[in-house]
Amino acid sequence: MAAFAAQVLRGRWFMAYGSFLIMSAAGATYIFAIYSKDIKSTLGYTQEQLNTVGFFKDVGANVGIHAGLVAELAPPWLVLAIGAAMNLGGYLMLYLSVTGRAGHRTPPLWLVCLYIAVGANSQAFANTGALVTCVKNFPESRGVMLGLLKGFVGLSGAIFTQLYLAFYGPGGGGDTRPLILLVGWLPAAVSVAFLATIRIIRAPRPPAAARREYRAFCAFLYVSLALAAYLLVAIVLQKRFRFTRAEYAVSAAVVFLMLLLPLGIVLREEAALFKSNITNAPAEAQAQAAATPALPAATKQPPAAPVPPPATTAGQRLLLSLRPPPRGEDYTILQALVSVDMLLLFTATVFGVGGTLTAIDNMGQIGESLGYPQRSVATFVSLISIWNYLGRVTAGFASEALLSRHRIPRPLLVAGVLLLTVPGHLLIAFGVPGSLYAASVLVGFCFGAAYPMILAIISELFGLRYYSTLYNVGNVASPVGSYILNVRVAGRMYDREAARQGAVVVPGKAGGGVTCVGKRCYRESFLVVAAVTVAASAVALALAWRTRAFYAGDIYARFKEGATGTGASGNSVRVGEDEDASAAAAAAESVSKEQAKVDARDARDTSS
Repeated sequence: MAAFAAQVLRGRWFMAYGSFLIMSAAGATYIFAIYSKDIKSTLGYTQEQLNTVGFFKDVGANVGIHAGLVAELAPPWLVLAIGAAMNLGGYLMLYLSVTGRAGHRTPPLWLVCLYIAVGANSQAFANTGALVTCVKNFPESRGVMLGLLKGFVGLSGAIFTQLYLAFYGPGGGGDTRPLILLVGWLPAAVSVAFLATIRIIRAPRPPAAARREYRAFCAFLYVSLALAAYLLVAIVLQKRFRFTRAEYAVSAAVVFLMLLLPLGIVLREEAALFKSNITNAPAEAQAQAAATPALPAATKQPPAAPVPPPATTAGQRLLLSLRPPPRGEDYTILQALVSVDMLLLFTATVFGVGGTLTAIDNMGQIGESLGYPQRSVATFVSLISIWNYLGRVTAGFASEALLSRHRIPRPLLVAGVLLLTVPGHLLIAFGVPGSLYAASVLVGFCFGAAYPMILAIISELFGLRYYSTLYNVGNVASPVGSYILNVRVAGRMYDREAARQGAVVVPGKAGGGVTCVGKRCYRESFLVVAAVTVAASAVALALAWRTRAFYAGDIYARFKEGATGTGASGNSVRVGEDEDASAAAAAAESVSKEQAKVDARDARDTSS
């Protein structure tokens, strides 16, 4: 029993479970709409100032290049520890500022922006420390693993909302400032609890364990779907009936118990592995030793391809360095940044995903302006979180199936998702009674569906060699769009309409925040957002047209040649011994052909 317990605690499956929990607490940025009203009222901000705070929250959550550089030099536990310290420090200082305990006067806007940017930036460290490590430990199932981890991030907003409803205020409609403290200490505590668990595990695996991975991940998926379904039912019931504090506590307890369910899958997989190690370890060792082929003798390497003459001028060298390789090959960072494909994709992300972030960040003020109670605002946030999760899971599995079976370009699917967002923006713009629930569903689903497909397109078009940097380039597009559409458009138009209604702008005065009431508060701004989203969809269609020939072929062919197991991409999942044998035969045939070419070339050289 002690040996089994040690194996569980040191195994990959418990590490994956710890990563799921860290990700389920790493999406606190999605509940900004719940407590943003208290930031605005207690610090006396205008809507433009509040949207500036939201913009820096998005910057902190999406800019993570430095987290990747730290992970290159430090172990995962140190990356998680840095993220936990940033999360606690940033949100704790924000909480002290909002409650008036940080000093005798109101902190300046730039300092509040710094606090929330530091707190939100911990999300990048959590992704790097837990998500990247988990993918390295399951290289043959990285696609499924990424979908699950990002799905739990999508559910985190709804999980935090249930805790908020249970802990704060009668009926969940009380003071939301303690929620800032909750999002400060809870993610930090979860990360600290799994510091010793999240690590690179390079222990060899028997073939039986590799074949069981996909079924185990399906079981994790079913548990997450059950959790999402429960959260959705809870939201509907909490909207229809007025719950007491005890009933909210029971709902939060059910969520907590469902988060423990994956632990049963961990125990099942580790028990099967433990039994296999005891009964089959000697036989597998002998079979592996017998099946190990002898290393081939050193052969003469084929001559390198002729190198073009070097450029003679600086201008020619610059042009040569900017000349892109074929799509799907490894671009340099500079080649990718100046390519037309990246420009189109970045533009579509800025104005497409940026519009959904504008709706998410302003959901609290939108509900307030249209007369929804605070309890309904919490419902909107939960709906966005749940449908964000469903969008990520659906986009991951559906886009891969449509691409592999019907060769439908992923940029075409992104264009369709962005068009689907437009009705949600129009519902917000015209303020149809009760329509904010449907708008929350559309915005949440489309935001969740677009983002993983955009990041997948980057890896497909520009290769994997510099993907860590180009991945973060894609992430930067979202806060850029949020600043343009949220701060410069929605915030200014809101304040202008509030001033037209007679509100007096008193920046920096506690309780003096500007409040706008009515459908006109966000009508013009979300008509603009809807228009630029249509334009972003057209840009994505242009990218789909440019890349139609690339997606018509097998975009993963270069990873399949002469490789088995994870190969170069690590995306394949072995599901049986027949597939392993076929892959080995293909690899042997490829090696034989290459050796024949070398021998023929040597013969020609000798005769000449």
